[in-house]
Amino acid sequence: MKFLIKLPLLALAVFTFISCTTYSIDEKAESLQLKVLSPKTKTIEVEILELINDHRLSLGLNPLDKMALVKSVAFTHTDYMIDNNEVSHANFFTRSTYLKENAGAKTVSENVAYGYSSAESVVRAWLKSEGHKANIEGDYTNFDVSAEENAEGKWYYTNIFIKK
Repeated sequence: MKFLIKLPLLALAVFTFISCTTYSIDEKAESLQLKVLSPKTKTIEVEILELINDHRLSLGLNPLDKMALVKSVAFTHTDYMIDNNEVSHANFFTRSTYLKENAGAKTVSENVAYGYSSAESVVRAWLKSEGHKANIEGDYTNFDVSAEENAEGKWYYTNIFIKK
């Protein structure tokens, strides 16, 4: 009985800590200006990308190529989430439009997460979620990820996928 009471709370917590979104090139978006930054790649980011490509290869899917511009856009959003102390897809249209205009993307999707302390745990959580898994296994050509710690040592993640 206690499990049935806690189940809705668990579902809410999972939804809060991981989220994903996808938009196609046909959708309208406002014009944008993003600050392009080139943060140093962290070990956890390399591990996330390797785990995602390993998963894709295990299914017979093409591995995705890293792209510095995608990483920069992901970093900008991760930094935004830390500054606002929330996990969100806020301003996704801005990121999507920027990548369509500057990286030749036709389709853009993203997964975000918060609180996972290892590459394995965040990728495992994304793969347990239908929407996140669809992004990971989707018809994309490039991707990159930003993982940043806030002042309290909690990790925030933005993983962006594009199809050229």
